[in-house]
Amino acid sequence: MGIPAITDMDVSGKRLLVRADLNVPFNDDGTVSDATRITRFAAGMKPLLAKGARLVIVTHLGRPKGQRNPDLSTESIRETLADALGVDVFFTDACVGPEAEAAAADLGAGQALLCQNVRFEPGEEANDPALAAQFARLGDIYINDAFSCAHRAHASTAAIADQMPATAGPLMLEEVMALTKALEAPKRPSVAIVGGAKVSSKIAVLKNLVGKLDAVIIGGGMANTFLFADGAPMGKSLHEADQIETVKEIRALAAKSGCKLLLPIDVVVSREFKAGARKQIVANDACPEDAMILDAGPEALRDFEAELAGAQTILWNGPLGAFEIPPFDHSTKMLARTAAEMTRAGLAVSVAGGGDTVAALNVADAADDFTYVSTAGGAFLEWLEGKELPGLAALTRAKAA
Repeated sequence: MGIPAITDMDVSGKRLLVRADLNVPFNDDGTVSDATRITRFAAGMKPLLAKGARLVIVTHLGRPKGQRNPDLSTESIRETLADALGVDVFFTDACVGPEAEAAAADLGAGQALLCQNVRFEPGEEANDPALAAQFARLGDIYINDAFSCAHRAHASTAAIADQMPATAGPLMLEEVMALTKALEAPKRPSVAIVGGAKVSSKIAVLKNLVGKLDAVIIGGGMANTFLFADGAPMGKSLHEADQIETVKEIRALAAKSGCKLLLPIDVVVSREFKAGARKQIVANDACPEDAMILDAGPEALRDFEAELAGAQTILWNGPLGAFEIPPFDHSTKMLARTAAEMTRAGLAVSVAGGGDTVAALNVADAADDFTYVSTAGGAFLEWLEGKELPGLAALTRAKAA
């Protein structure tokens, strides 16, 4: 993709303006409840600090919409970030202007500065070149290490790369390499598992995947819509009756490219959507009028596992059922464990992403065994759709450092 990498450069004494995504959740007492994004970011920055780099870190937190909001100050993550980096982290209550510039200029080799929330600036989400020019005064080299924000054309992710030498950070490179291996140059056979509630939210994903992979397993509410298009009764199941033409189009694209589509041949139904509810296994065209489909059945699971067994690349986005509520988590958990076991044995490369997907893999205790698990959310989905991501496009046209 031709993206310059900071890991290939001499960073000693250089001020590195790093766009991170440290938008983490908090407990009621104001402490960070999940520091995964911070610890992953810090792991890539530590070697740069050790080489004498001076880090100027910018990130967003929440959605302040261009207004200063004390509840969304990045100062709340400073301590957690310092612990993860293993160095003191200075803080400036600005991300541009004289105060931020002075703080950045004062940094010594191996030191780090955390700037105030970039989304406090009205020009950030407008991709304002004037704001980007102010960001550029904070460093010698720009690093985008926030793949999860790469689908946003913001001043700190896109316009900035036209203002100064720009490179990709370790996390960005890791993500791009993992996704490229899974989708653009997969080892074959290649299989995708695509689940979730609605076909309408993943039309572009499905259209792109069926043109690039060998098989796509469809689960969740999306599978219901495919079954409904075949005339299967839905009872009270979640499905989209207005998406029949879309289903036909996706099937036609799959047939044209030789991609196999797999739907559940049996399903788990229940009359109640609650933990421990009584369940029933029926054929995929036999959902009772007063019941709802909540998971793929045991025959479907065997079918899906058999498809995975021959795969060398596994791409996962979305659960097969209502994984949050047992007993409707069974097929998602079992298939996730199969993919994890294959990865552990060196038989397949497995890449997963999306909020529900990460949560489902954690429920299955399978996430740690996948080759790569993306926390990027929207950017991951847009990559699956085959869209150009503004943050990546900006790096490919960037000036060499």
